[in-house]
Amino acid sequence: MDTGVKFYQVDAFADKVFTGNPACVVPLDAWLPDDVLLRMAKEHNQSETAYFVPVDDGVHDFELRWFTPADEVDLCGHATLASSFVIFTQLGFQKDVICFKTRFAGDLFVRRDGMWFELDFPARPPVAATPDAALMEAMRFTVAPIDIVRTERDWYFVFETAEQVRQVAPDFMVLAKRQDWQCVTSRGDDCDFVSRFFTADAGIVEDPVTGSTHCALIPYWAGKLGQTRMSAKQLSARGGQLRVALEGARVKIAGQAQLYSKGEIFL
Repeated sequence: MDTGVKFYQVDAFADKVFTGNPACVVPLDAWLPDDVLLRMAKEHNQSETAYFVPVDDGVHDFELRWFTPADEVDLCGHATLASSFVIFTQLGFQKDVICFKTRFAGDLFVRRDGMWFELDFPARPPVAATPDAALMEAMRFTVAPIDIVRTERDWYFVFETAEQVRQVAPDFMVLAKRQDWQCVTSRGDDCDFVSRFFTADAGIVEDPVTGSTHCALIPYWAGKLGQTRMSAKQLSARGGQLRVALEGARVKIAGQAQLYSKGEIFL
């Protein structure tokens, strides 16, 4: 390829750079081969690289896909927010709401409200489940969780306090060999609930801020707290703040974003 492909690196769920969750965003005119998309994601070495192409079908604005350094994923919140930030602030998109077509998660919508970007995603209510002994050993809990639930992809371990969530230190060598991901969560001290999220098999041991896991956390905590609008924080080293809501079978996940860099990729 003689001409460069534009790319942007955006800190999502962040009110300043070096916080939130970084994602690479690559606008395309047409899809490149899947192996090229994956190799690009490996080169970027971020938890997610998002790619989108324009759609002219009278319904959708763009088709959106997400790749970790290891594989394509079915849903990613922070890279969707980062993509929306680029579309609204860098590409001159004039509508108030973006409609994304996706291959695995259906239609996704993002609404701009000033410098906040609100994701409209499907809710994924978790169900009670019993983890295998190997997973419990790998999580290395020093305090037993008060509840354990899961979705098809993720495990959720619920604790009494935010400090207990902060203290969790899993065996990432073991988790990297598993096909599931793990979340620890509790009520918050200065927000409604907090979480951390581990994705060792994807090449990123702890995801800084995770939009998709809130598709399960929001309905879970809405039920426990008896409220549909909440504030949330992810207690990673970089940290991130979210405004969230449950609306029927959908969740709303809002955050800010900051542009860190932009440039060109030469293939």
